[in-house]
Amino acid sequence: DQYPSELANQVVVYKTTQADLIGQGLSGTVDIRTVRPLKFGKRAIAINARAYQNRLGDSKENGYRASISYIDQFADNTVGIALRYARLNNPGQGHQYESWGFNGTGLLDGGKFYDFDQDNERDGLAATLEFAPNDIYSTVLDVFYSKFDKVETKRGIEFGIGADWTGANLVSRRDNANGTAVEASFTNTVRPVVRSDYNAALDDLFSIGWTHNLRLNDHWTVTADISGSSATREERILETYAGAPDGTRDSINYILNPDGYFEVGFGIDYGNPNNIVLTDAGGWGQDGYLKDFEVKDSLSSLRLDAERSFDDGWLRSLNFGLNITDRTKSRSSDESFLDLANGATEVPFPTRFITGGSSFDFGRTPALVRWGAPGLPNSGIYQRRANTNNGDINNKNWEVHETVSTFYVQAAIDAELGSVPVRGNVGVQVVNAEQSSDGVATFEGVTLSQLSSRGATVTDILPSLNLSFGLPWDQFIRVGASRQMARPRMDDLRANAGFGLNRTPTGGGGPIWSGSGGNPELEPTIANAFDLSYEKYFGGNKGYVGAAYFHKDLRTYIYTQTTQFDFSQLPVPPNVLPTDIPASPIGNFDQPVNGTGGTVKGWELSVSIPFDIFWAPLEGFGFQANYSDTRSAIKPQGPNGPDEPIPGLSKYVTNATVYYERYGFSARVAQRRRSEFIGEVQGFGGDRTKIAFNAETVTDVQLGYTFQSGPVKNLALLLQVNNLENEPFTSSFDGRSDRPRQFFEYGRTYLFGVNWRF
Repeated sequence: DQYPSELANQVVVYKTTQADLIGQGLSGTVDIRTVRPLKFGKRAIAINARAYQNRLGDSKENGYRASISYIDQFADNTVGIALRYARLNNPGQGHQYESWGFNGTGLLDGGKFYDFDQDNERDGLAATLEFAPNDIYSTVLDVFYSKFDKVETKRGIEFGIGADWTGANLVSRRDNANGTAVEASFTNTVRPVVRSDYNAALDDLFSIGWTHNLRLNDHWTVTADISGSSATREERILETYAGAPDGTRDSINYILNPDGYFEVGFGIDYGNPNNIVLTDAGGWGQDGYLKDFEVKDSLSSLRLDAERSFDDGWLRSLNFGLNITDRTKSRSSDESFLDLANGATEVPFPTRFITGGSSFDFGRTPALVRWGAPGLPNSGIYQRRANTNNGDINNKNWEVHETVSTFYVQAAIDAELGSVPVRGNVGVQVVNAEQSSDGVATFEGVTLSQLSSRGATVTDILPSLNLSFGLPWDQFIRVGASRQMARPRMDDLRANAGFGLNRTPTGGGGPIWSGSGGNPELEPTIANAFDLSYEKYFGGNKGYVGAAYFHKDLRTYIYTQTTQFDFSQLPVPPNVLPTDIPASPIGNFDQPVNGTGGTVKGWELSVSIPFDIFWAPLEGFGFQANYSDTRSAIKPQGPNGPDEPIPGLSKYVTNATVYYERYGFSARVAQRRRSEFIGEVQGFGGDRTKIAFNAETVTDVQLGYTFQSGPVKNLALLLQVNNLENEPFTSSFDGRSDRPRQFFEYGRTYLFGVNWRF
């Protein structure tokens, strides 16, 4: 989100690790690089503008993105500057359906429908100043700033129809062969909640880096890099509720839409403000809810490198260095219930807050009142009631600090194994992390102690080896072996702990003590990795085919574990009645811990073929594709937990592109497909939750023409259509298509662009 592609000059993806690569990841490392104006070598100005339109049904959202770049050199090519600015105004829209689940007889328990509008505005600025007065010393100063404001307004309707909710009055049902009621009708059953929500995230990011390079002699070079960055996010989540007056019940009927959601019809016209009132129609104990979050993340780094090159022998160079990174991240949350003022349970709908028309037209709900939620909390209609569940809120307020020191040494290899050229590197990293967190513990909302600090010091040794063997006829075999590390999530390192009483535990029985919190003593995830690939190039390196195998053995893995905790060491809070005290002082405490991990392995096929290598008249036509098959034996809930995929992992992923590029013309059709996967998304109240999403296939089309000569030489015209087939994003219960869980529809996006470089 924060790094506009227009401001990047190059992106390097490392699929294996090497010792001089600081801050590496387990599955890969992405290095985003800015332009070096002196290396660019000439003055250039580039202007880019794209008109944007998103279409969903008959609804259209228009926007744009634009950028300008200026690169130049001065003082006999000893001073270079690069200035780049990018502006994004990218509105979006969509439909959302979610099911609450199904009862034991296959009837829908309830669900929700929303439409949403998104306003996304981003300004990005990158500046580079390069100075190289001679062949001995050079320096580069990079500055980057990005401001991204994302505002989402949602309106929708939620309804519960299960027996546990309203005592459903079933009129008729039609079941499929699996016992799911794919069509049903109820009378005088539901009291839906009509909602208007507002979600805003205001992000600011600033970073600066200053690099110095000094060549001491023909064989020694030293480099120093000083950098810092700060990021802030201010986020607001606002919910406001309305519904039919108390005592009114609505009839409902639903039917399964083969696209992946249930269409629902209601008897009451919820687009008419005279039919609804502001109220707690869902019986949730609140008439609205307001959450304000603030996240701050600051990082400073110092890196020192030295290189000793050699003129002869298999050792091309020896590199060693030290990188010290100091990082602090914090999150604060302020949450309040919204109650109707003066103890009211219903307020006639305030028509002065109505914004725009009421047309809804999704899920057979033709209309819903549209009102502006942001103005309601301070209108006098509501009064705020602070959320006093301090155990829950306290766990969302934390600060974590870590200092990570990395020392490395790496040898670059350039040798011959008989007649086979061998190139690569071998090295080792020693990573020392000092981590700490400030937090407090609460028991049933009562603070147990003052702010305290907990932490740990962890040291890991990470060797790595990367070799490339050059074979006859432009063939290569590449081998990588390393120990890899991924630092824990900062929120997992929080020192906070919330203890409480679970009065209705799952499975029944009496109340039990319970709690949850972070773990400042967490160790990183460690993996032993092995990679092997074969590549064949042809047509003067215009095309290639490749096959790769990868295997990662995670020696440790971070997961949430429920452990036994003796609550007798804690004072019983005054708000716990003697009759509620559990018979046993031993309760459950949930926190992230290090487990034994598991394996991730698989293989990948890739191909890039220009068709003119088969037949000259096909010059310009080509095909690119890759396919991966990944298997995971990791248990995200711990070694003794159930078998389930790790978040984000699709077993099968395919990307394929057919293109034509010649005489200034370009055309390409690209399709990407991924199999089902577990997604980690924002759930209730802005907290993380896991959802099983279905497979998806997305197709994009691009056409373009670049003028080859004349007064508008290098002027390029571009037309793109993204998500050509309006592919939705869906999930279902137990992988059953007749029991959809979520359905998100975003529509097609059209872009027309003009690029001119001169």
